Amino acid sequence: MFRKLTNSWELVKASASVLRSDKELIVFPIVSGIATLIVAATFAIPMFLANMFAQAFVSGDGFQPLAMIIGFLFYLVQYFVIFFCNTALVGAALIRLQGGDPTVSDGFRIAGQRIGTIFGYALISATVGMILRAISERAGIIGRIIISLIGIAWSLATYLVVPVLAVENVGPIDAIKRSTELLKRTWGEQVVGNAGVGAVFGLITLLLMLILIPLFVLAVMSESLVLIGLVAGIAVLAFLAMGIISSTLSGIYTAAVYRYAATGETSVGFNAEMVQAAFQPKR
Repeated sequence: MFRKLTNSWELVKASASVLRSDKELIVFPIVSGIATLIVAATFAIPMFLANMFAQAFVSGDGFQPLAMIIGFLFYLVQYFVIFFCNTALVGAALIRLQGGDPTVSDGFRIAGQRIGTIFGYALISATVGMILRAISERAGIIGRIIISLIGIAWSLATYLVVPVLAVENVGPIDAIKRSTELLKRTWGEQVVGNAGVGAVFGLITLLLMLILIPLFVLAVMSESLVLIGLVAGIAVLAFLAMGIISSTLSGIYTAAVYRYAATGETSVGFNAEMVQAAFQPKR
């Protein structure tokens, strides 16, 4: 466990060194976050006004057809926004990892050239997500565990889809096949995900909560609205900053993993052992 955390910390530092060289890479997760909030508000407000949440969840009759359609469209648009920005991030990161000096426009240009394929992959992901969710809501505990395992397998198989979309001129289905092929060829037939950027930021989040929760309790006890608002504001900004930085470093690391899997070459700051540790044989 300690070794995994140590490796995770090393890859965070390697990814951070790339981010320090190209600070503009952080723009992509910021744009993604703002866009997804806009999309969420765009769908949530009409559904709330139409009382669709009550029809879908309170009545006990399950999803209504119109709610299912809007839910699917929400998934589709959200996935498209996320994949588009992630493709821009990974595309720009790959330019840096290959010795170039990318700009924000370079990243969005790469994503723009793949917009049709990105939409197709978003459509596939939204369909898979809706199907797994629908089955999970109707299944028992065992069924939900099985669906969770299927979801993990799907996430693993599609881990390298975004960099494939950014680099290779293939369709969404071929991108999924290519991602699976790269994983099998590089790490073997049976692999599982290893600790990564998320492990480090999960630990940082836990430590931050251990600090902020007592501060918030003290602020509430003081009955000072100013102090309560200050602590709450600091917490929101801290978690937003961590989310943005974590997403950026994850995109950079994914680009490094793809470059190693596709070409066998390591990137500046990333040694072979560090990248190989992204996955390990299933025992």
